[in-house]
Amino acid sequence: MTDLSSGMPDIIRIAHTIFTVTDLAASRAFYVDLLGLNVLYEEPDALYLRGVEDREWTLKLELAPQAGVRHIAYRVRADADLERMAALAEREGLPYRWETERDRPRMLRMQDPFGVPVAFFRESVTHPWLLQDYHLHRGPGLQRVDHVNVMTPEVGKMRDWYAKELGFRTSEYTEDDEGRIWAAWVQRRGGVHDLAMTNGTGPRLHHWAYWMPDAMSIIRTCDILAGARQPERIERGPGRHGISNAFFLYVRDPDGHRIELYTSDYITVDPDFEPIRWHLNDPRRQTLWGAKTPRSWFEEGSSLEAFEGGWVQAKEGELKGIPVHVI
Repeated sequence: MTDLSSGMPDIIRIAHTIFTVTDLAASRAFYVDLLGLNVLYEEPDALYLRGVEDREWTLKLELAPQAGVRHIAYRVRADADLERMAALAEREGLPYRWETERDRPRMLRMQDPFGVPVAFFRESVTHPWLLQDYHLHRGPGLQRVDHVNVMTPEVGKMRDWYAKELGFRTSEYTEDDEGRIWAAWVQRRGGVHDLAMTNGTGPRLHHWAYWMPDAMSIIRTCDILAGARQPERIERGPGRHGISNAFFLYVRDPDGHRIELYTSDYITVDPDFEPIRWHLNDPRRQTLWGAKTPRSWFEEGSSLEAFEGGWVQAKEGELKGIPVHVI
């Protein structure tokens, strides 16, 4: 008999998130009419959306009095991995419960040690992809979910816990002269990251990201938003990150949730891959071309739901006092 109380759970990849929004019609206009995400299910108080390559929904928009994030979800390989996650929660005294969600009949919801609401599931109803149904594509062509970025005042501790307990591997990180970790990019599926952790008041969601077919599709997003007379939705970019090498654009939805459109990073599957270190003061980290980043990008994020309801109280960490243009 397999001892499910031991062993590391096999997490495959980032899978979905649930945003609460205050105006579902306005959110639909942004995500569906402008960005071109595809509606998989539509209910009076919720939308389930996906990119053209996603075989399941990857973003749920749920009508609520306050905007925030219900949870961030990962897919695991086997039912035994869910039991291992439950055993880990028991062992570390983390709150958890079993839930269901549309197309996910068995899902483990828990709060990680850093206050982030996370969920794990194995089974999901899948649907035919739309990748080659080009006649159905709308907007700039969001292809698939790529990663999530969480702001936390405990980057180093969070990175180490996700590595030790969940098997996440570091691809890149930012470090100062004292060896303190200011940001980390960790992954399970062999890309640059499924999860990024960046220093800041938190825990809060910094952004949710979709992979794009190419750089021109990102530039097309700018044209679409400009044509719709909504250029204020563009917060940062387009540009190229030093970290990840990705071509990027950050946009804000009607409730302020931040979405990154992202393409052209690299793979990290080789067993001898060495994490890439960036010095905190290297200006090429965030934008290879040297463009300035708006202050909002460093300071603003989405609230995360607490386990028993309400919202996690964000706190400021020990890594303070660095000019905002350096972080």
